[in-house]
Amino acid sequence: MIDKAMAAQMRAASGFIAALDQSGGSTPKALKDYGVGEDRYSSEEEMFDLIHEMRSRIIKSPAFTGDKVIGAILFEMTMDREIDGVPTAKYLWENRHVVPFLKVDKGLAEPKDDVKLMKPIDGLDALLDRGVANGVFGTKMRSVIDGANAKGVAAIVAQQFEIGLRILGKGLVPILEPEVTISISDKAEAEEMLLAEIRKGLDEVPEGEEVMLKLSLPTKANHYADLVAHPKVMRVVALSGGYSRDEANAILARNTGVIASFSRALIQGLSDGQSDAEFDATLAASIESIHAASIAG
Repeated sequence: MIDKAMAAQMRAASGFIAALDQSGGSTPKALKDYGVGEDRYSSEEEMFDLIHEMRSRIIKSPAFTGDKVIGAILFEMTMDREIDGVPTAKYLWENRHVVPFLKVDKGLAEPKDDVKLMKPIDGLDALLDRGVANGVFGTKMRSVIDGANAKGVAAIVAQQFEIGLRILGKGLVPILEPEVTISISDKAEAEEMLLAEIRKGLDEVPEGEEVMLKLSLPTKANHYADLVAHPKVMRVVALSGGYSRDEANAILARNTGVIASFSRALIQGLSDGQSDAEFDATLAASIESIHAASIAG
């Protein structure tokens, strides 16, 4: 059963979604950017303990509340850990009024037809059941489009919706994330193909059900406007995709009704060595700028 209060917040609240879901492959870089080198840990468990400390510091910061951060995407190991003795997803909603989501994909398959599909998600049903038990509202899963290849784009969207329907069946709201690489020469053409395939996919979503979409900031402003207005789309959110925070905010502000779901752009400027006052001030400024861009359209 989808939580009505969380759903109401996700549909209409003013704010953005924080992507705090760096997984095994991206965690070392996230820690390095945060000022924690590989000499600080000697095992994967120690690495994930350190990234959890970073995420906990972000979540507990005074600026990180549902007033501006309406949702947060968690990595599985973050969901399994606690903040001040409270399971992370429960802490987010009950202490910060931030809706919790869970990253469920297991990374990307080898490139084919100019896309990278998701690897098989072994144990998906069990993971979704754990998410429900932990109070998670929805999920997120990422695949990548590296070229305007009609066959590849169709395959990537079909996979997203196929798994998304399974997630809906568990009473969770899936965030479908077919990312378009921002540096490709035919990005605008790929986005045209993507929009057409998403429209087809939405036709397969049962009446009364809703999905969310996490998409690269489009080349053409308001390219996804009809998805924003679609009755089967709870929210359209944008990933920063490698743009700096200022660049991402500027492009986002030109897309009416689309809100941010930034990762690197959110934590830009944060450092392990900062005092709590410095850390909180830096994060508050970041949150304020991303929130302003999210509500500008």
